[in-house]
Amino acid sequence: MSEWSVAEPQKLTFDAPVSTLQVRIAGGTVNVMGVEEGPARLEVSDIEGPPLLVTHENGTLTVGYEDLTWQGFTKLLDRRSWRRSAVVSLAVPADAKVEVGTVGAGAVISGVRGPAVVRGVTGDTALVGLSGPVQANTVSGNLEAQAVTGELRFTSVSGDLTVVEGSGPAVRADSVSGSMIVDLDPEGPTDVHLTSVSGEIAIRLPHPADAEVEANTASGRISNAFEGLRVQGQWGAHKITGRLGAGTGRLRATTVSGAIALLRRPDRMPDGTTDGAAADPTDGTTDGTTDGPTDKKVL
Repeated sequence: MSEWSVAEPQKLTFDAPVSTLQVRIAGGTVNVMGVEEGPARLEVSDIEGPPLLVTHENGTLTVGYEDLTWQGFTKLLDRRSWRRSAVVSLAVPADAKVEVGTVGAGAVISGVRGPAVVRGVTGDTALVGLSGPVQANTVSGNLEAQAVTGELRFTSVSGDLTVVEGSGPAVRADSVSGSMIVDLDPEGPTDVHLTSVSGEIAIRLPHPADAEVEANTASGRISNAFEGLRVQGQWGAHKITGRLGAGTGRLRATTVSGAIALLRRPDRMPDGTTDGAAADPTDGTTDGTTDGPTDKKVL
């Protein structure tokens, strides 16, 4: 095993292969980029507090604090007298498995094809161009996923989820009060299951779409941009059901008091381009209410 203690800005290059990356930091920022060639590299551009412990053993590269484990994030928050921060950038093989844990730190992960696991407390996370399966868990941190083509699973208490141009086979999200804005442009059938207690849910689908749809809200407002779907319920609970296209995909959205909006992407032209005009989210059959998520929030 190789080991380094990093107490000041420093750059490291790892000649031995890296198949798994594990990062655990508190405060600051972590950037992870998947690369096709060259050895794994680490740059710590700023650090405050105790040194970072860096180890490389049997293909696993670990960057973090000796006292901060996957299970110890909330314990660290109880130690208010502790002050620590680090700005960490890593380049690893695109096929590597990436695990990132943060406490009050932001994270950006891009260009990774292997599985990715993100665990955070309050820091926001951005995922760009990931093609492997993603599991993200936060307390109040927000997650933005752009051009993610792998399966995405998200769990949070109050963090918001934003998906832009999602084309993966599945999106599963659960939140208590966080809002969910999911913009889908799938290449094949997609299984989408979104659940929230009080958060708003907005889903934008391509037109024509291909999915069995069931969206429910107990007391929130509802809007629907697809004429082929049915809106049921005049008072209290509202439901949107129906089939779009052949119905090979699935869309399930449930919230207790939050609003639900089904929006429509611009129509596809024969050459694969769009007409550039987004559909009005109030088109089609609705219950007459248009409050809640709007198309502007998705773009």
